[in-house]
Amino acid sequence: MAARNPNFIVKTGWKKWAYNLSRFNQYGLRHEDCIWESPEVKEALRRLPADILDERNFRIVRAMQLCCNKVVLPQEQWTKFEEDIPYLRPYLEEVKREIQEKKDWDKQ
Repeated sequence: MAARNPNFIVKTGWKKWAYNLSRFNQYGLRHEDCIWESPEVKEALRRLPADILDERNFRIVRAMQLCCNKVVLPQEQWTKFEEDIPYLRPYLEEVKREIQEKKDWDKQ
């Protein structure tokens, strides 16, 4: 239903354009690999399952190695917009809810 809406197509087109312009996908990174590590993000990373955290660490180390060598991955290995699913967001939202709940409890 949403795909037929012309505004949805325009917004998705802009998102794809901005996603490809950022160039982190050329190193095989996902959007959430580039998040600044605030205390909330660090706690969410601590809660990630080991296999997902290992995949994230591999992507970051590989990207650093590619950057040092001043090369990018072949285009078929770039992270595609459609494949970049949020893996950290559920954990981050949970951490933020817990922090807010603690603040609410401290008010009382």
